[in-house]
Amino acid sequence: MKIGFIGLGIMGKPMALNLKKAVYDLLVFDIVKSSVKVLTDAGAEAADSIKEVAEKADIILTMLPNSPHVKTVIAGENGVLEGISSGKIVIDMSSIAPGVSQEMSKLLQEKGVAFLDAPVSGGEPKAVDGTLAFMVGGPEETFKKVEEILNVMGGSVTLVGDVGSGNVTKLANQIIVALNIAAVSEAMVLATKAGVDPEAVFNAIKGGLAGSTVLNAKMPLILEGNFKPGFRIELHIKDLMNALETAHDVGVPIPLTSSVMEIMQALKVKGHEKDDHGGIIQFYESMADVKVRRK
Repeated sequence: MKIGFIGLGIMGKPMALNLKKAVYDLLVFDIVKSSVKVLTDAGAEAADSIKEVAEKADIILTMLPNSPHVKTVIAGENGVLEGISSGKIVIDMSSIAPGVSQEMSKLLQEKGVAFLDAPVSGGEPKAVDGTLAFMVGGPEETFKKVEEILNVMGGSVTLVGDVGSGNVTKLANQIIVALNIAAVSEAMVLATKAGVDPEAVFNAIKGGLAGSTVLNAKMPLILEGNFKPGFRIELHIKDLMNALETAHDVGVPIPLTSSVMEIMQALKVKGHEKDDHGGIIQFYESMADVKVRRK
């Protein structure tokens, strides 16, 4: 069985490397040739086009920035649809609008190809160590066929419903993460401005009800002033845009998400769009004229 992997970015490259380490027969494609070289140096085969990946691979994995990129890769010129044949499986691991997942699934079904939307959570660190959380939408029969492959890249792999459900779940995840980071930011800026050591506050509350995976992951980096991206603000903006669009389509007000979106947009204007999303705290620090750092 040959696996095709399209999209070797900050997340896709380590995910593909983990598949290669697991001794899967891997065919890769990306427009950034240096990323392709990392995989070929690890023993993967390079394809000259997306179409070639679809022709040669039995299972095609895509890890792309947003909905338009997925549409281009699957339905564009020399794309997946032009090369794929009946009986194959496409798994899109990108975080995109659920409606686009459903649209791509319909196009592929017309060619006898099964489709899963399987976005991930965990950022680059968990992509590297193979402990991502997969949220999968699609037929259970198809899911069972590829569950072992996803488990190579993930610490948890969960089928949540029909096609599109994976990306709905990812949007819910991204709302919770964004609001959690904003809450941590507000609280720690308050504590620091009031003269209390933020590291002491962190240590005092992390074991209680306010404790969270987000708090434990982001607070040590905030104390160091380290906003090197694990997950960039500009990508979280993209996810919240998809969340707002989807929420409006189904008639759900999400006012807190709208507020955090505007905070992120303000940071983007200030040139922080490539910072880690933990850098949300910089908005609050600027307003309060204080830095939340280790003393």
